[in-house]
Amino acid sequence: MIIDAHQHFWQFEPVDYSWIGKEMAVLRRDYVPDDLLPEISKAGVDAVVAVQARQSLAETEWLLSLAARTPTICAVVGWLPLMESDLTIHLDKLTHNAALKAARHVVQDEPNDHFLDDDRFNAGVDTLRQYGLAYDILIYDRQLPHAIKFVDRHPNQQFVLDHLAKPLVARNSLEPWHQRIRELARRENVMCKVSGLATQTASSDWTFDQLKPFLDAVLEAFGPNRLMFGSDWPVCLLATTYARWHEMIFRWSETLNSEERSWLFGKSAIKAYRIHATQN
Repeated sequence: MIIDAHQHFWQFEPVDYSWIGKEMAVLRRDYVPDDLLPEISKAGVDAVVAVQARQSLAETEWLLSLAARTPTICAVVGWLPLMESDLTIHLDKLTHNAALKAARHVVQDEPNDHFLDDDRFNAGVDTLRQYGLAYDILIYDRQLPHAIKFVDRHPNQQFVLDHLAKPLVARNSLEPWHQRIRELARRENVMCKVSGLATQTASSDWTFDQLKPFLDAVLEAFGPNRLMFGSDWPVCLLATTYARWHEMIFRWSETLNSEERSWLFGKSAIKAYRIHATQN
């Protein structure tokens, strides 16, 4: 099963999705499974992981409702109130839907880079493990040192790093990101999504040679069996098409053998999110 491990759906409202500014005109509309189906069909992708795009239980419930009636959605990474005392009440309710596989908080937008040190937040992440849920880490490069300490507090929790921690691709700056990625990758309970890199160039004029060093760096750090392909559609449309990004990763991965590629394009996501074939 070939899986796109990171994409989004939304019903666009400017207030609900305030991060989608007026300069992001291509994103200021609804994006639903029927819009994605032609793209994944052409790319030969069998299933997708739908990831939260706003910090709302209502959106999590909506994504789960989409998964219930959309065969191509094999998992949902939702938002949960990890710092609230009623977290378990929501988990007891939402985990009745087998599609909920992980939680994510938009840590990259938190004004305090020490957010991941918060005891209440860490208690919430501890609770996720009790329900068998993974946690997606969404951060910027500068927050990697905090993420490393955060992961060390949860040695038995499955983590998935989104978008390679958003390195400074536009500046072609590998360091200190590369060193930090190597250190994070020493933790075997962390996987990494090969996604979101094109948008970090702030341009649609990016090239294969520009992105390749960053991809090579995570391959060296994590190995192919802890990497997973993700499109970040429709956010990727700010810098690339679905087809172009899929072709980029397919070309880059040509040096891998068939088993290694199977991890990149499906098996890593299946392992991290505990996806069963019957969910597709």
